[in-house]
Amino acid sequence: MIVVHATFPIDPDHREEALDLARDVVAASTEEPGVIDYHAAVDVEDETVLRFVERYEDAAAVEAHEESEHFQAFVAGLSDVLAGDPEATRFAVDSATDVEL
Repeated sequence: MIVVHATFPIDPDHREEALDLARDVVAASTEEPGVIDYHAAVDVEDETVLRFVERYEDAAAVEAHEESEHFQAFVAGLSDVLAGDPEATRFAVDSATDVEL
């Protein structure tokens, strides 16, 4: 499994536009083959930061996602809404276990 955590600093003047972009890419991405989970959230400490947590079955699913039209549209739209450089970390995960809370 591949897990991606990405952080996007958003220009406050373009926050609603950024949220629309996030909604669109999440809705389309969750329908892709090989995508286990694909979520975006606003940071509770800074409402101008969007965080994405994505889980894929394998590297091929990540590659297909990155080549998809909806992801390319998301990336193109980011140039209008970012307030800094995005950061992303990709994790190769051998196993995962649910944790009881």
